Order: sequence, then C-alpha cells, then structure tokens
Amino acid sequence: MKMLLALLALSAPVAAQTPMPVIPPTGYVEVADVNLAYWVYGQPSKATPVFAVNGGPGLSHIYMVQNDVWLQIARHRQVVFYDQRGTGRSPLKHADAAMRMDAQVADLDAVRAALHLDKIDLCGDSYGGFLVTAYTAAHPEHVDKLIISDGVVGWKSIVHLFPQVFPDKLEAQEASMRASTANDEEKAQQGLRDHFSMIFYSREKLDYYMSHAKDLGNSPATGQAVQAATEDLDLMPALPKFSVPTLVITGRYDMNVAPLTAWRIYKAIPGAKFEVFEESGHLPSYEEPEKYVRVINAFLGKE
Repeated sequence: MKMLLALLALSAPVAAQTPMPVIPPTGYVEVADVNLAYWVYGQPSKATPVFAVNGGPGLSHIYMVQNDVWLQIARHRQVVFYDQRGTGRSPLKHADAAMRMDAQVADLDAVRAALHLDKIDLCGDSYGGFLVTAYTAAHPEHVDKLIISDGVVGWKSIVHLFPQVFPDKLEAQEASMRASTANDEEKAQQGLRDHFSMIFYSREKLDYYMSHAKDLGNSPATGQAVQAATEDLDLMPALPKFSVPTLVITGRYDMNVAPLTAWRIYKAIPGAKFEVFEESGHLPSYEEPEKYVRVINAFLGKE
C-alpha cells in the first residue's frame, strides 16, 4: 500500500498556478533617466506596504507574478511592484542613462516617496536582493523589515553551481548557440529560457512555468549594463551594521545562487532569520507557494 501511494504521488499532476492578471501600471514616477512604472495591489491598511523587487538584472517584474502568491500577501498589506530602469514598462529616456547601484537605489526611493510612504518592507528576489540590500544600507530609516529571497549582495560572493551540476546542459546550450542562425536578440531570449531550465527543483513545475510564461520581460542590454556597472560592488561588509529585522530565504536545490550564499548573508546580519525551502530551486515562491505565503506573512505580520 505504501508503494502504491508513493507511485500515485509521483504521478499526480502539478497543481495549476494562475498568473496574476495583467493590468496597466497604477502610475509612473518621473526621474531624470526614466519614467518608472509601478503597480500597487491591495487596500491601504495599518500594515506596512511591501515592495516586491524582482531579479535579473534586465528582467521586468513579470516573472514574479506567474502565480497568485503576491495577491494572497496583498490581502493583508499593500504590495508594490515596479519595473526597474530599462526594463518592462520603464524604458530609458536616453541610451547613456546611469546603471550604477546608486541610480537603482534612487529609483526605488523615488517610488517610495511618490507613494508618500515613510516606512516600507522590502522583499528582494535574486538580483533584487542586491538592490534591496543596497537600499537598506543607504536608507535604513525607511526600511521596516527586509527579506532577501534567494538573493545576492555582490556578484563575486555568489556560490554558483551550474558548471558542477549541469555540465552536459551547458555544453549542449553552447553548441546550440554556436549553430544558431538567430539574431543577437533572439539568442539572448533563448539564453534566458535555457537559464530558467536549470533553476527549478521540480521538472513538472519547470515545464508548467515555462509553458505559461511566454514573455519573461528580458532586456539583455539593460542586464549587461547593470552587471558591468555593479561588477565590483560587494555589500557583504555592510551587513554586520544592519539593524532592521531580516529574513533570508533559500531553496535547498538552488544551483543558481546556492544555499551557502544565503547562509553567509544570514550569518553576517545580526539577529537575522533563515528559512530553507526543501523542495525548491531558485524560485521557492513558485515551487512551494503555500509555504512562501505563510513564511512571508508570519515574518511581516498581519494587521
């Protein structure tokens, strides 16, 4: 009987995850280089709003809304997304716009100020963890609580396991790119999808995600510019000075930003909390959505 139950569990279909509805931006915040598009979900309440800051760099927030995790969190507090400069609905006004981290931090602060919010919570996913860490270092007075979700605090401190775990896939992908007759933009978009193929724990959830996420909001030129502008920035030395309550999240099988990265961040921040998602890769919000909502709500608190 136990064997039968195990087989049934293995053959069970992946539970459908419904993407959040595609809606127009709630508004725009004009800064020197870009008009920043932002989205607000949920009703005003006593709870501190949380900014869900996406990764990349070079991606829009669209990859984060492929299920209703953030809609569930928005039942208890307002959730704010924005597209970072040069991505999604926030195209640059001119090609030589700054991509340094200080410009990115100023953008986030401009959205906060435009919404008349003195205090915000921050949840940075992947590269978004880098950005919210930089913001917290620059503006601790505006941060109530901080979440770093499979995030980074500098490119050189990442423990990245793709070469050790996926040597066959990487070689096949490189060979496919060399043989491809696609243009550079098409190759970049395919390269991103190849990248996503290695960041999930569950093959079934990977297939379901990729079959429904037709547009990942990728701007390759922006991603390259941000990486070049931030390649030498390391925020690890700043972490011991943090005093805001912090939660560090990692997927146990995250080969893109391995759990050792999260562990080192957690150890560096006084009083931080650490949460491992045992059946997730780089996107625990998608692979273990019920637990993700529960963990986020418990940390941020519900009014």
